[in-house]
Amino acid sequence: MKKFFLLAILSCLFFEGALAQGAYVPFNRDYYHLIERYEILNGEMNPVFHTGVKPFRRDRIVSYLEDYLGDTLSKGGAGSVVDGFNLEFLRNDNWEFGVGEAGESKKPLLGKLYRKQSDFFHYRDSVFDVHVNPVLYLSGGREQGHDAFRFRNTRGIEIRGSIDRKIGFYTYLTTTQTVFPSWVKTYAAHNGAVPGEGFWKEYESEGYGYFSAMGHLTFNISKSIEAQFGHDRNFIGEGYRSMVLSDFSNPYVFFKLNTKIWKFNLTNLWSQMTADVIYNRGRPTDGRYPQKWFSHHRLGINLGRKLNIGVFESVMANRFDWNYLNPIIFYRWVEHQLGTPDKVMLGFDGKWNFTPGMQLYGQFALDEFVFNEFFGKDGENSRRNKHAIQLGYKYINVFKISNLDLQLEYNQARPYTYQEKFEYQAFDNYRTPLTHPRGANFREFVTIVRYQPLPRLSLNATAFYQLFGADPSEEVNFGGDLLKNRLVTNTGLGLFGHVIGQGVENKVAMGTLNASYMLKHNLYLDLSHSYRRRTAQGLDSPDVNNFTQLGVRLNIVRQDFNY
Repeated sequence: MKKFFLLAILSCLFFEGALAQGAYVPFNRDYYHLIERYEILNGEMNPVFHTGVKPFRRDRIVSYLEDYLGDTLSKGGAGSVVDGFNLEFLRNDNWEFGVGEAGESKKPLLGKLYRKQSDFFHYRDSVFDVHVNPVLYLSGGREQGHDAFRFRNTRGIEIRGSIDRKIGFYTYLTTTQTVFPSWVKTYAAHNGAVPGEGFWKEYESEGYGYFSAMGHLTFNISKSIEAQFGHDRNFIGEGYRSMVLSDFSNPYVFFKLNTKIWKFNLTNLWSQMTADVIYNRGRPTDGRYPQKWFSHHRLGINLGRKLNIGVFESVMANRFDWNYLNPIIFYRWVEHQLGTPDKVMLGFDGKWNFTPGMQLYGQFALDEFVFNEFFGKDGENSRRNKHAIQLGYKYINVFKISNLDLQLEYNQARPYTYQEKFEYQAFDNYRTPLTHPRGANFREFVTIVRYQPLPRLSLNATAFYQLFGADPSEEVNFGGDLLKNRLVTNTGLGLFGHVIGQGVENKVAMGTLNASYMLKHNLYLDLSHSYRRRTAQGLDSPDVNNFTQLGVRLNIVRQDFNY
């Protein structure tokens, strides 16, 4: 697999880049919402790129914004002061790809630093373009009923740019010491991994310390085919969660091709991930971890101007096989021809901008399916019928209130979805799920209200309710924990009678209020409060958490603990 990645890069570098190259913007739900809301307001599909595959490339974002500024604004699609501020912010953040000058600083620091609002330092000529920024995240708070001070201390650097306007690059490196809220610490201790980071070391008595490193190269193979090689995360879908592939696990190495022709967009993703030693939930050792191989194809098409449909297939294999490198083959056929037990998932996703300002979206992921057991009464709730569903709705400028946006989402996954009976084939990476934080065997309702009353002030209220089933011990598997082998059941249920929430029934209700004020470009002051309440069978009284924190961050994504 390493040879393949190397050959892919070397061969692609011989192709002429038809367009200026841009690195990808790190996936940030607040940032990406600013981009996607204009498509929904316009009521038509983004003509430059498909939003169902994230992250987005910076030059593509600017291309879309320039078209939008030239066409949609002239039609009166968005006219508030806040909208103007957001559009200018996005243009300034990606100024090197815009038309004309953008993002100039009124008072550069020492004449060389912050000449652009978005860059601590930049250098640009006809050959080399580089942008350097510090990364900082300092936050602290108190959790009611706990003596330990909760905090995060992250420092690092971010560098992006291009060479010959044909090869884009991005690198990110930080070091962090943190003490999590109690429910996050419980989650990390159960899985033996820090969500989104993986490897960790102990910090004092209750904390975690870890390094974060991401980086990628981007280049065009032809006018219609883009390539990316890197170590990062990917996200599929339009929702707050993804039932196909999310950003919840830690970064992994991958090679990605994106082919856009007419209304079609084909995405091919090949990656090497870290497999799990089942039931080993302690601190990770310094030894070599087992590896597994993940491949994903998604074909999206714009049907008319308002509807986008994507079909996908994914395979998780415990060993590398050249057959999965074919970018246009059907994985299920390959699996059958090889006689392998590799785990293949199929499904589709879509979005419908049915009227300006409103969008419906959803996903369906099929893990295993037996026709007679799915449709026949005798096979009702079979353990072998495993699938996940997402349904969502977005409403931009609710009741014509500018910059008040609503998102409603429902997610569910049947027991044993994403699990597999063979080692190293579950849909997880470094002991954390590749899709939803809860794994499987759950239902969830999510509500998000975003409001931007002032250009620099953003308010976010996120609430969710979850029903899920937990295991009473390590020897029992009711289908929610992806680290367990599906053959280890001991539930007494047999093949049939499996329902969502089976096992030790848990109910979690959580709400988070966050206010972010932009002091300078990409420098934010955050104030948030989270309330979380969990009830469970056998729990004498509800487990209640109240957590308040204040933070400042620079060039980094706001951290949330909504799980």
